[in-house]
Amino acid sequence: MPEPIQSFEKHAKLVPLFHYFLLPLALFTLIGSGVNLYSSFDDHERLYSASLIFVISLMIMMTAFFARTFALKAQDRAIRAEENLRHYVLTGKLLDRRLSVGQIVGLRFASDEEFPALAQKAAESGLAQKEIKRSVKNWRADHDRL
Repeated sequence: MPEPIQSFEKHAKLVPLFHYFLLPLALFTLIGSGVNLYSSFDDHERLYSASLIFVISLMIMMTAFFARTFALKAQDRAIRAEENLRHYVLTGKLLDRRLSVGQIVGLRFASDEEFPALAQKAAESGLAQKEIKRSVKNWRADHDRL
């Protein structure tokens, strides 16, 4: 099955089992365990197990959050290296140091023809990631980022 055509409007990628199932389930479990812990304060026989369930639920929620955050940070580093190399191949120079990682992540969608000029404009005028993406005329799809 061919990949869908990407554009500014259709480039966000969600993982349904993670975003619509795992995260809500972890959040509901954390809330439920918090309610259970609160209702167990007067019952010392249940307090220990309720507190353990709450701590485990909190750890699951934090693990889901950090797993997502760490993966995105690793992808950002890879994108920064890839786009720096692409800029060097196209211009013979590294990307401007004023560009933030967010700006570079936005630049990855620019075609080779518009990439150097858009990178320079982003560095000079401080365009935000969303503004950079909106400025792209010939969209270069990225189907690998989650």
